[in-house]
Amino acid sequence: MLNNHMTELLKIEYPIIQAPMAGGVTTSKLVAEVSNAGGLGMIGAGYMTPGQMREQIQEIKHLTSNPFGINLFVPEEYDVIDDEVKSINEILNPIREQLNLPRKDCFEITRFKHVYETFIEQINVLIEENVTICSFTFGIPSKEVMAELKKNNMILIGTATTVGEAVENEKAGMDLVVVQGSEAGGHRGSFIDGNQESLVGLMSLIPQVVDNVNIPVIAAGGIMDGRGLMASICLGAKGVQMGTAFLTCVESGAHQVHKEAILNSNEDHTVLTRSFSGKWARGIKNKFILEMQKHETFLPDFPVQNTLTQDIRKTSTVQNNPDFMSLWAGQSPRLAQNQTVEIFIKNIITEAKKLCSMDAR
Repeated sequence: MLNNHMTELLKIEYPIIQAPMAGGVTTSKLVAEVSNAGGLGMIGAGYMTPGQMREQIQEIKHLTSNPFGINLFVPEEYDVIDDEVKSINEILNPIREQLNLPRKDCFEITRFKHVYETFIEQINVLIEENVTICSFTFGIPSKEVMAELKKNNMILIGTATTVGEAVENEKAGMDLVVVQGSEAGGHRGSFIDGNQESLVGLMSLIPQVVDNVNIPVIAAGGIMDGRGLMASICLGAKGVQMGTAFLTCVESGAHQVHKEAILNSNEDHTVLTRSFSGKWARGIKNKFILEMQKHETFLPDFPVQNTLTQDIRKTSTVQNNPDFMSLWAGQSPRLAQNQTVEIFIKNIITEAKKLCSMDAR
């Protein structure tokens, strides 16, 4: 059960993918250790420049000879409305004052054309550096981009939150698809269905997707141990992608305040919010989320809101202040542990094999 079409395609020992968490969590050490332990380490490159991507890819190649992958955000068209930016800054300025930050009246926000050009440059880096596995979030790349990556023998992984999105990933030529349940921490990969429509729990989502696609399905959302792995496989998934579980590992680049917040949280402490980025994401409730709740409907979409809150998030991190940090986490924080990647994966596999042997009796 633990060796299947997914492990063969990805050339990995165990059907475990470390979620590509953008924003500095997926350090070279974390990615390499996951791959060295038999899983698939993934770089979260959504916010990286092409140069930063190239540098990390080369660094990881020195730390592991095993396969690893990279995740990119598919650019979405968006508008920058100057009056909207100004009005949101008026809401954010009192928070900036609490952090001793200067007030902002306007912001230079990168226009969509530049974001798309950067995405194409990132694609070129993948090809030049011979990365063999790439996953995508927030949509599906153009036919031209997909064809170019296929021409270079890359294994492509899509992301979906509904059956419809999974079907579209398969039609576009993805080799595997990650299905994210509503339990997942951080941003989810919705790109067709609205926020409410895409809030399907993972245990409901897996079998429905499996029945409607022919490519391997990878389960994501709230999975933290061998029980979650085996439950997903029993429902038809070929493996799992785990984020929060790896975020609290020793090698993770997450801020210590973020790790401690997860390790000291319960299942009812996370909420869905647009406050930080303009895109719905699950995180631990804090002062910023509570203060911004009444404004959520009017916030600009991603990546505009994400840019507007950047100084607040960065300063909070420097000040070790959890009140205004984006503390992304899934719905199973009670199961999180602070341990090395090697021990964590070893424990998952031991538990999974024990469950397999019990089923065989």
